[in-house]
Order: sequence, then structure tokens, then C-alpha cells
Amino acid sequence: MRWHPLAWPLPALLGWALAWALFAGLHRAGAVPLAAWAAAIAAPLLLWLLPTVARHRWRRLMLVAGFPLSALAAGAAAGLPAWAWLLPAAALAGLYPWRAWRDAPFYPTPAHALAGLGPVLKLPADAAVLDAGCGAGHGLAALHAALPGARLHGVEWSRPLATWARWRLARAGVAAQVQRGDLWADTWGGYALVYLFQRPESMPRAWAKACAEMRPGAWLASLEFAVPGQRPTARLGDPGQRPVWLYRLGPAQHRAAVADNSRTAEARP
Repeated sequence: MRWHPLAWPLPALLGWALAWALFAGLHRAGAVPLAAWAAAIAAPLLLWLLPTVARHRWRRLMLVAGFPLSALAAGAAAGLPAWAWLLPAAALAGLYPWRAWRDAPFYPTPAHALAGLGPVLKLPADAAVLDAGCGAGHGLAALHAALPGARLHGVEWSRPLATWARWRLARAGVAAQVQRGDLWADTWGGYALVYLFQRPESMPRAWAKACAEMRPGAWLASLEFAVPGQRPTARLGDPGQRPVWLYRLGPAQHRAAVADNSRTAEARP
């Protein structure tokens, strides 16, 4: 039997719902509280078998920690009215709109994650570099440290995060142009390097976009998640750290992307 991967965060939502349903059922049945807690915490572990969960440590942690953290929060807020739970939900929706969940959740790039990037890429001093999905600007700060002469650009769908990124970078003295936009709709053409800290399901789409829009000789860099089926040009990172996968676009990929686009256009009615 073949499993069809569920898009994240659906596995987490299913796991949390399963845990709470099991806990409530055992509690009403008169089970010992400790046993109900243990069963509810163990229940989401069954979802580790799903392809979208089992390969990634941080998703496992979110899956398992959801029930105990929410139970503790519910206990701490026991005296609050029911509508009070809408306030953090509304704040989260404003900070991170639902459309952005199709890309990566908010996971900042570590400060030194891109160290050593300059000697490998050997970009011109004023090369244009894009952080696609820049969040609060952590990736742009890391790119500035690794490529101090580059012209940095960032695009972020969440308006509050884009505003926060501009404020943080200005305070840190990092020159970068951050705009609110769609990383998939905006062109990647003209950039010598596009940096991503996305999610594994996004990488085939990112590779196809890079091949279709970026010039031969340009680079695609991805923190932690590799492009399936593609051999990286280089890999940065010490053992135990998140790897940085580097892909240099060549004429062959560009020609293949142009041919695919032509066939798609001809197939349209």
C-alpha cells in the first residue's frame, strides 16, 4: 500500500486532534489520569509513519509536543473566558496568513548558517542576491555576513514579517531591500543567487522555477532541504549542523526548462 503524503501542517493537526480525542474519551470512561495522559502523548507517534513526518526531526517534536503544551496552556488559562482563545489565533493569522502555510513556517536562519558561502560561490562584489521568503530578515543578515558586498533583496508574503524584517535589518546596519510579495509569482531572473529555507515539499517547485527563470551560472542555495533527484554542486556545514545545499544552474537545465515551458504552452487550448 502506498501512502500519499499529507501537506504540512495537516499531520500535526491530525495528531493533536487524535491526542485530545483519546484523552477526553479515556477521561470520561474513568481511566486513571496518568494513563490518559500517557495514551494521549503516545497517540501522535503513530503518524510518524507518514512520509511527510518521519523524515524531519523538528516536525516530530511539534507533533509530540502539541498535546502536552496545549494542555498546560489550557490549565493556565482555565479562568479566562472562551473568547480569549481567539486573541492569539487572530494575532497568529495576522502575523502569518493561511496562504503562507503552504510555504515554510517561521524558522529563522541561524546567524552563522551560511558561513563559508563566499569562497565557494565566488560571486561578483555587487551581485544581486534574493532571500525568497525572508521572514523577519534572519537569512538576509546571514547573507550579509557571508557576502558583505552583495546587493540584498528579500520577499515575504506576511506584511507584518516584512515590516519587522526592514526594522531589524536597519537597526543592525544591514542594507537590504525587503518587499511584501509572492516568492513564487515574483521573478528570480536577474539574481546571481536565490536563497531558500523552505520545506521539503517545496523544493521540486523551487528547482523548476530556478531552471526556468535564472541565468546559467546562477546559484540556488537551500538550507537543510535538498532538491530531490538533483546532485548538488557543493554542500556546506559541519556534521551535526543544518547543511546548505548549493546548485549551480547550467545551460542544460535552462534549455530543459525552456523546452518544458514550450510544450506546456502548446498543450494549452
